[in-house]
Amino acid sequence: MNIEVNYLAVLVAALASMVLGSLWYGPVFGKQWMALSGITKEKIEKDKPNMGRLYGAQAVASLVMAYVLFHFTYPAANVSEALEWAGWIWLGFIATVTLGNVLWHGRPKELWALENAYSLVNLLVMTAILYNWK
Repeated sequence: MNIEVNYLAVLVAALASMVLGSLWYGPVFGKQWMALSGITKEKIEKDKPNMGRLYGAQAVASLVMAYVLFHFTYPAANVSEALEWAGWIWLGFIATVTLGNVLWHGRPKELWALENAYSLVNLLVMTAILYNWK
């Protein structure tokens, strides 16, 4: 199947992902995330000189995710089907893979839940944007 990618939709979905992440890990759940992950304000201050590079790398990752997600959800018959596919993608590829961090690396299950809730919401928001702009 030859799919014509809507690059504007991919860009907007990636930007939405960045905004959602800054809200999720900032004012909404930032304190809980920091406590669960062991990140301190001192660590954040120490990383400030690298923030541009870190945000740049995250922006590239968000663009790649949006581009790939466009291809996965493009054939959906309607937006609810596209959102259902995004949910299956989350369950099959994100929730299962990241569970290893709890099982084998001793990370708190609450941190897994917080981060995976973000991943699910992120995929759903990106999918809604991508599908409605295809």
